[in-house]
Amino acid sequence: MAFRKQDGRVTYFNGSMPVFVHDAADADSFRMITAQFCVNGNARQADIVRAFGVTTISLKRAVKRYRLEGPRGFYTPRRTRGPAVLTAPVLAAAQQLLDDGLETAQVAERLGVRPDTLSKAVRAGRLHQPAKKTLALR
Repeated sequence: MAFRKQDGRVTYFNGSMPVFVHDAADADSFRMITAQFCVNGNARQADIVRAFGVTTISLKRAVKRYRLEGPRGFYTPRRTRGPAVLTAPVLAAAQQLLDDGLETAQVAERLGVRPDTLSKAVRAGRLHQPAKKTLALR
């Protein structure tokens, strides 16, 4: 196994035959092909670490991804969290309902959000509950 970087492209060779080419800045393709070399037995992980100066753990993660998801796993978009539930208009509406004296659970039901979401916003200080009025005993 050998490689050559020329004109912003990296070419990998098995003997004298090129087996893969990618742009030098394409980290996903680099991770995929080095993991593939390890999984297929073309190179040892220690050889890849030494030759390219990558960390052992990053190569182990790439090999694990390759084994679980195959080459496709390196090119799929990363999973991210869904959209925020408590947008500015929802926060404003929730604060108005809290100011009107409704409980957190009632506000959540009216706005169609989970009660835990509103409670967390109150604890974080993004919403505030007005002080409850108490009757003085005489």
